[in-house]
Amino acid sequence: MDVVVGALLILGGLMPRAVTAAATDDGGAFCDNLRRVTATLPNNASSSPQHYVTAAAGQAPDVVYVLALCRGDINASACGECVADTFTTLNDKCADFNAGYYYGGLCTCAYSFENLLEPSNVTQGSDDDGQPFQRWNVNSIPGDAENVGFIAGLIRELLSETVRTAAAATARRFATGVVDTGRTFPLVYSLAQCTPDMSAGDCLACLRRLVGMVNSTLAVRMGGQMHVVRCYFRYEAYLFYEGQPMVRISGAAAPPPAPVIPTNTERHKIKLWVIPIVVIPVVAFFCFIVYCGWLRRHRKGKVRLQEKRTDNLQGEEELVWGLGGKDPEFLVFDFDQVREATSNFSEENKLGQGGFGAVYKGQFSNGMEIAVKRLASYSKQGFTEFKNEVQLIAKIQHRNLVRLLGCCSHGEEKILVYEFLPNKSLDFFIFDENRRALLDWYKRLEIIEGIAHGLLYLHKHSRLSVIHRDLKPSNILLDSEMNPKISDFGLARIFSSNNTEGNKTRRVVGTYGYMAPEYASVGIFSIKSDVFSFGVLYLEILSGRKNSGFHCGDFINLLGYAWSLWGEGRWLDLIDESLVPKHHSAEMVRCINIALLCVQENAADRPTMSDVVAMLSSRTMVLAEPKHPAYFNARVTNQEPPAVTESCSINDMTVSAISAR
Repeated sequence: MDVVVGALLILGGLMPRAVTAAATDDGGAFCDNLRRVTATLPNNASSSPQHYVTAAAGQAPDVVYVLALCRGDINASACGECVADTFTTLNDKCADFNAGYYYGGLCTCAYSFENLLEPSNVTQGSDDDGQPFQRWNVNSIPGDAENVGFIAGLIRELLSETVRTAAAATARRFATGVVDTGRTFPLVYSLAQCTPDMSAGDCLACLRRLVGMVNSTLAVRMGGQMHVVRCYFRYEAYLFYEGQPMVRISGAAAPPPAPVIPTNTERHKIKLWVIPIVVIPVVAFFCFIVYCGWLRRHRKGKVRLQEKRTDNLQGEEELVWGLGGKDPEFLVFDFDQVREATSNFSEENKLGQGGFGAVYKGQFSNGMEIAVKRLASYSKQGFTEFKNEVQLIAKIQHRNLVRLLGCCSHGEEKILVYEFLPNKSLDFFIFDENRRALLDWYKRLEIIEGIAHGLLYLHKHSRLSVIHRDLKPSNILLDSEMNPKISDFGLARIFSSNNTEGNKTRRVVGTYGYMAPEYASVGIFSIKSDVFSFGVLYLEILSGRKNSGFHCGDFINLLGYAWSLWGEGRWLDLIDESLVPKHHSAEMVRCINIALLCVQENAADRPTMSDVVAMLSSRTMVLAEPKHPAYFNARVTNQEPPAVTESCSINDMTVSAISAR
């Protein structure tokens, strides 16, 4: 095979060696060999006691080598599913790349035209300069230098002990650990693993090489992971694996020694048989008193709960208990419990401020982290919107939708409690010049596809068919793996699955710049409204620019600029400069085409999310040629258009009115 060497990294997922194959569309004999050998790999991996399998197929120069290793804490079923799903993706890439590696999640999978089956080759799968794949939490350990240094030292000690234990584990070369810093910092969990065919010495050398690459800057991060094909480690400030930790380290101060009770002379010693006679009645009486007190408080609590439901919920009893009434996943939290978790809604715990109120980070006494949305008393989002969000999101579950844990209503307080997602929202990354460089091309595609799947679920596959109506980057949250989750359903509406044409409202709510023209002008909304918002979001992710407040020549929004570049064949100028020049030209053109189809002026010309997902998942589907988008030459009202400039920028201009021409 002819080989051209390059460099590609995909953050947190597929990591192909940029070695392209001169082959047919289906990859030729090399890819045929890969498909044949990986057909049986999931079953072989799941049935293996060590959940590890290697194989080779074909003859030179088309021989292919494969490897699959499942994480030591997962069961056979999860192992087989992970390997099957991963090699489905790797097979799709084979026509373009004759080596591919997938790191992270529940399994590590790899294929190559080079022999990666030799256990002593511990750096296989790293970059050409020996650098491994790595990903780090964007947040650092909080506190002063002394606190940071203390916690970072304990984490390094935890990693050192975890990798030593993994190397010594003869059956699996796998170990997990936990450290309690003894401070306000949460528990830190660790995991290390090598392929089981490595010797203890090779495994330890491989893992120590990775841990040794953690410099002083990376050492203070809240979590991170480093991988080569045959070994990796990971640590996080939350539990991310199954089972009990094998290594435990404590940084808490040792308890004071028990007081020494002076001995007495023999004649003053208490006889042993006296102890139970005295102690047992006292303990029994004490337990009886405690039980009576608990029973009394329990009965009073029931009365107070009934009063709260009557006086405070103002109809919310029907809402919460009408969701199914017995849903163990959805809770009604006590206000004092939420207030304590957020340190009385302190500014230090504040994550952000939206139009409807503030969002705070919180932590319950059991260590569980939460995000608390506290609706402002002055907010336009009253009980109707609060009830709407609870009713909707409590009934829908998808990996690309944020999970609502419960709610709280106390007097004027209306609170929603969500799962905590550590990487904030999408706008935090794509609109920041430094942080958006952390999102490479493949990670952006993963985020786009995740949002598309979440919307498709809302429109078509959920128990309730839902139109979101406020899709924008700040409403896309990112979990620890940078997977997108759609949030904020306060403005969402349920619609009939048979009605895709639209509904009309006199109350137009949402965010200008993301609203479809038919909704902004006459209040007609449909699933195609969400498609339009998705298209705007799509262009923002590709370009790293905001739609609103953007100006370039005659255009004050991104849509017009994108349409102009598309017509002139200068589409490359639209792509975020941190992504180019790269070897994704055809894919980039295809993505811009899909995005422009989503922002067509007429709703009938836009695809459905089913169509969008199909287009995103296929390289061969023929795409329609887009027409001009909505607002493609919108201007600032009552102002002259800005002078033509060579560079385009985001400014602070407020668009008070928008009109399409």
